[in-house]
Amino acid sequence: MRFRRKRQVQEAAELNITAFMNLMVILVPFLLITAVFSRMTVLELNLPGPQTEQESSEQPLDLQLQLLVSDDDLVLRDANIGVITRLERTDDEVQWRQLREALIEIKQRFPDETGIALRLAPGVSYNTLIQVMDRVGSTQQVQLGTLERVELFPDISLGDAPTDREGSA
Repeated sequence: MRFRRKRQVQEAAELNITAFMNLMVILVPFLLITAVFSRMTVLELNLPGPQTEQESSEQPLDLQLQLLVSDDDLVLRDANIGVITRLERTDDEVQWRQLREALIEIKQRFPDETGIALRLAPGVSYNTLIQVMDRVGSTQQVQLGTLERVELFPDISLGDAPTDREGSA
């Protein structure tokens, strides 16, 4: 008796990747779209280190210029020394001219300073914010008979105005 061997034909197993491809078609665009909206924000904080009274009295104070914007007035101040000038809010150009003159004077005293913090009261409109940002960043000034754009404080940071408990003025 002779045994016959059956040849078993082994076919190469095909990998069914249809389900995986369907997943990738949906997942990749979704990840790309959401990646655009998830940006990291990094705040650079320069916190003061421990100092003795002698060290703090020897070093001159840095300018920490702030402009408090409310519905009633504009208060230009330094965080270290207090109020520099207070301007009544009106709709005419007088307030903006006075603000410009004060900022130019501060810039002449501190030519290397480029930062200002705008601290806004809750009721301040977006239009007012844009007007203030335009005016503190740069201005036009006559120099040597020509009208030139002068950089004032282009590094603008935004925040909420302090409450009365925090010492607003």
